[in-house]
Amino acid sequence: MTSRTRAAAPLLAAALAVLAAPPVRAAAAADAVPWTAAPVPGAKGGGGGGHGAQEGRSSFYLEGAPGTVLEDKLSVRNPGDRRLSVELRGTGPWISLAARRVDVPPRTRADVPLTVTVPAGTPPGDHSAAVAVSGGGRWVRVPMAVRVGGPALSALSVEHVRVSGTGRGAVIRYALVNRGNTALAPRLTIRAEGLFGELLSRPATGVPARLPPGESVRLEERWPDAPRLDRVAVRVTATAPDGTRAAASASYAPLPWLGPALAGLGALAALGAARWLLRRRRSRS
Repeated sequence: MTSRTRAAAPLLAAALAVLAAPPVRAAAAADAVPWTAAPVPGAKGGGGGGHGAQEGRSSFYLEGAPGTVLEDKLSVRNPGDRRLSVELRGTGPWISLAARRVDVPPRTRADVPLTVTVPAGTPPGDHSAAVAVSGGGRWVRVPMAVRVGGPALSALSVEHVRVSGTGRGAVIRYALVNRGNTALAPRLTIRAEGLFGELLSRPATGVPARLPPGESVRLEERWPDAPRLDRVAVRVTATAPDGTRAAASASYAPLPWLGPALAGLGALAALGAARWLLRRRRSRS
């Protein structure tokens, strides 16, 4: 063996050792699998609701009457190779967690009991909440829906309808309020009638898919083809899936003097017609 071959042998052995070593990225990727937080699979939510018995739940669903305490469990899974420490927090005063901080061993899970206390006198309907979990540089929000027993009441209100701007800058603004005790998914339509017929008829845009009880939202609808010379009545109508309806109207005159001017022209026309009839009668007599 030559001297060059002897010198190159250690380098070749080192290179083979590097190639045979397990990839560092693969090991790091396995350790970087994110942890998860969700309701315990198969657990029944308070009130015995069928929703709670479903596998693979992504949110809590609890049912109960005012004054009752509902129970469920949160599961935090740690698929990584290191111990995980997370902090738990419930939104709102109804939620109470068995622990505020939990350490989860590698490749296992921790189930944390929780209770939801529905205050006495709570009106029936749907109520929203959540459990927030943070740790390891991540933050997870687990939604919660609490259904308080009792008769459901659907009630909508459309308020503060007004139109501002002129021409392409015209905007219809209004407020939608859920005045009942159950969440609603309303559909809205906007119509406008001028002196010579219908000018606008279309569904409203930007309406939330779900409006919780007691919530209100302010919406606006751009009207780029609004008339420049007309007196318009704008009407906004909201309809819930169960047929509950609400509506409100507003008048719109892009030129403030247009209404009085048209009224004055109408009065002059009526006066002229009356004089013409009077003259005709006199001529006949």
